[in-house]
Amino acid sequence: MMLNSDQAELDLPPPRSEAEPAFGGGCGGSAEGAGGVGPCPPGPGEPPKKELQHLSREERRRRRRATAKYRTAHATRERIRVEAFNVAFAELRRLLPTLPPDKKLSKIEILRLAICYISYLNHVLDV
Repeated sequence: MMLNSDQAELDLPPPRSEAEPAFGGGCGGSAEGAGGVGPCPPGPGEPPKKELQHLSREERRRRRRATAKYRTAHATRERIRVEAFNVAFAELRRLLPTLPPDKKLSKIEILRLAICYISYLNHVLDV
């Protein structure tokens, strides 16, 4: 089928090959195939798809962050960060004197007690 010059400028999707499925995208679990928000990212050496070219940098970033792979990686990083944070609080708590010694303190209580204890130690050193 021949296209005249006016029809050639339309944003028509590229024709699909026989190996490429018609529905569900060939991304292997991408956001679009899983009911997500965006199309598959271009493969290595492929030019960006026309659909993505008109999007702002912020919109492309939002779509990338909406993928399941990104969310799980981010959740894992956040879990590791929170664990390290809690370990640091546990170490600080262990160094602070309280009665009873096994009393459960909140994070803000640990910080306030640490401030008081440091000022007490400074006072002891100054005397």
